[in-house]
Amino acid sequence: MPSMNMPEPLMAGLLRAASGMRGALGHVLNFALPPLCPACRGLVEGQGGVCAECWAKLSFIAPPYCERLGVPFVYDPGPGVLSMEAIANPPAYGRARAAVRFDDVARALIHAFKFGDRLDLAPMLGGWMAQAGRGLLAGADAIVPVPLHWRRLWARRFNQAAALAKIISEHSGVPAAFHVLARTRATPHQIGLSRAERATNIQGAFRVADEARIDARGKRLILVDDVLTSGATVDACARTLLRAGAANVDVLVFARVVEAARAPI
Repeated sequence: MPSMNMPEPLMAGLLRAASGMRGALGHVLNFALPPLCPACRGLVEGQGGVCAECWAKLSFIAPPYCERLGVPFVYDPGPGVLSMEAIANPPAYGRARAAVRFDDVARALIHAFKFGDRLDLAPMLGGWMAQAGRGLLAGADAIVPVPLHWRRLWARRFNQAAALAKIISEHSGVPAAFHVLARTRATPHQIGLSRAERATNIQGAFRVADEARIDARGKRLILVDDVLTSGATVDACARTLLRAGAANVDVLVFARVVEAARAPI
């Protein structure tokens, strides 16, 4: 296990070596085993895709939705209308957009991507995110992935948000700023926590280093993560970036939890 004082270049080198070995093994397995759908394990034509049945089950988010939170409406109330949640409890970030609702298929895709070493899914997921967030990306200066603490990065070997940010950057032409935001405190997993407990759990876990403030000051930033549940993590990240001088922070995720349909205000 690495020391907390391990130099960042050495840590990065070890992670790249581990990723390279994993990638080489993946190529060998691709020749030996047929590609499977990451959601249902059915046969597919090639790696990095889903089967027709799972594709049909994905619930892509499209207008009409809340201009602030990006949650879909049951009917079109007209342009610029906000949801009750956005009015009652506005977040620190400006706008949020997601490619799909967080359902069984989306959960399976995220689980395969994050914990199943399915890095080949990044182009598909990131491409869908770039499409969903094109309105945000059009005016953005940089894409900032939500960081992992070094212990979790070492255990997982890659940051899923950074992998998605790279793909979105390639699609949009907006540069990815991987160094701007850092996670300084290892927090327990958010699964099973209430909204208030999530906010408390993540408080004070992020910072912008002094040398990175120049890359945040006055900029319009897009925070990228895989899933938005309560919004506690991206809200804490947005507050940190805004305190560092960012002009605006929007949020782009692959999937978001959508509660029971509510009428807009």
